[in-house]
Amino acid sequence: MNQSAVTTMPVSDGVGRALEISLRGVQELLPQDEWVKKLARSEATGTPLRIKLGLDPTAPDIHIGHTVVLNKMRQLQDLGHQVIFLIGDFTSLIGDPSGRNSTRPPLTPEQIKANAETYYRQASLVLDPARTEIRYNSEWSEPLGASGMIQLAARYTVARMMERDDFHKRFTTGQSIAVHEFLYPLMQGYDSVALKSDLELGGTDQKFNLLMGRHLQQEYGQEPQCVLTMPLLVGLDGVDKMSKSKNNYIGIAEEPNTMFAKVLSISDTLMWDWFTLLSFQSLAQIAALKAEVAGGRNPKDAKVMLAKEITTRFHSAAAAEAAEQDFHNRSKGGVPDEIPELSLSGAPLGIGALLKSANLAPSSTEAGRLIDGGGVRVDGSVISDRGLKLEAGTYVVQVGKRKFARVTLG
Repeated sequence: MNQSAVTTMPVSDGVGRALEISLRGVQELLPQDEWVKKLARSEATGTPLRIKLGLDPTAPDIHIGHTVVLNKMRQLQDLGHQVIFLIGDFTSLIGDPSGRNSTRPPLTPEQIKANAETYYRQASLVLDPARTEIRYNSEWSEPLGASGMIQLAARYTVARMMERDDFHKRFTTGQSIAVHEFLYPLMQGYDSVALKSDLELGGTDQKFNLLMGRHLQQEYGQEPQCVLTMPLLVGLDGVDKMSKSKNNYIGIAEEPNTMFAKVLSISDTLMWDWFTLLSFQSLAQIAALKAEVAGGRNPKDAKVMLAKEITTRFHSAAAAEAAEQDFHNRSKGGVPDEIPELSLSGAPLGIGALLKSANLAPSSTEAGRLIDGGGVRVDGSVISDRGLKLEAGTYVVQVGKRKFARVTLG
């Protein structure tokens, strides 16, 4: 974790606590001394600080890796500060080049509108909607017009723009950089001017854009914002950052039982990073829990606590309790309380056709493969005969650990 130098100025207990919360799990807080001064001024005047997070609606849904920064926003929101959830409907038209080795295709206005409709609803599962300011950067970006864009572009040099890591790499390797890509960090930085933000949050890949906000605020005679970057959450595999393309993610819209089970699937080591970045428990509570595990407590107990907290946040406490019971039933070989029920005619019916008809297997061929692998049970007994035919009656059919159906044959 790379933070700026720890402040040496005397601070009140309230400011010290706010700084501790600000630093929890962060990659960088720049400049830390300036942030302490802002916190102290806020405490003395009773004026909340303006804390900004901008997200471009480039996809319709988000996973829990995206919520790491939202969690930090919520922590600062709970300290009484004004958080601003900025939807980048204008910047999405340009396309963020951060971390790219090629030009990012811009989205159409229709795609942006469709994606933006889900963003606030999803963010509200972490942030307090009643205390969140929602803005769209088209409010001030579109009125700039051509002359305003030119004046804005005059406030930054090409030489400094080319210091940006991804631009530099693409230039030195002969890959193209479109002129409009230079506009993206300028427009994101101008968002901070328009919103008069005191702090901007983002992932580690956004550092250049966040610092652009500081620079442009100074250019426009404002007090520059501080910058806070959060690490990228490692996914279920414990290796790569959480990503849909890596299939190592938990979508915040996933079913409670699936979400709960996926959290329990992570390693005992990765669990503690997830506690720091995703849990709302205090660092002292997490440290105490970690000490208990080191002292002999089953690490699964801690993982269940994390799974219930995350499932509760995105669903409800009742759903989390039910998901825990469902997981317990599955791990013990039991049957969940609620499983799909259906009736099929044509008894006796072959097991392969039954699995396909009950949507427990995509095809009869795949059903045969599952049977050969010992992954099919009927009323708790493993089925090994592909040619099995079931007579009229009601059966509980199970495929793997998670798929169940109660089938009545007639």
